[in-house]
Amino acid sequence: MSVRVQAEAFDPGAELNAFTAAASSSGAVVSFSGVVRDVEGGLSVMEIEHYPGMTEKALEKIRAEAMTRWDLEGALVIHRFGPLHPGEVIMMVATAARHRVAAFEAAEFLMDYLKSRAPFWKKEVSGQGKSWVAAKEADEQALTRWAGPTDAA
Repeated sequence: MSVRVQAEAFDPGAELNAFTAAASSSGAVVSFSGVVRDVEGGLSVMEIEHYPGMTEKALEKIRAEAMTRWDLEGALVIHRFGPLHPGEVIMMVATAARHRVAAFEAAEFLMDYLKSRAPFWKKEVSGQGKSWVAAKEADEQALTRWAGPTDAA
């Protein structure tokens, strides 16, 4: 399975080992794991919501685009939902290609999409109360280098 949206924790090292073993004809494998970071005021928990079915479909679409744009041998996207605490792994992407540039660019493309366009909603709960995480201008700007079909995603 190449896209997973799940509540359960996962082991990024084990996921990467399995992904790499399956990408036997690739010369490059790139991965990125995102971790819930603490915020000023002491983050107690980050609550991540999504629409089951819709989220997976959106992630499959962007994964398919990455596979085509960079001629990848494989691409993996894992994203968690539910309550997550500081230090927990929230997401992972991995890409495999014949050459490193394609693997790096495709991984960055997937990460930029996940940060700005994937249908997840995040609420931070801290000692200062609850607040929804707002989109950041820097994340929106990062998408501009990938202009094309993802604009409608």
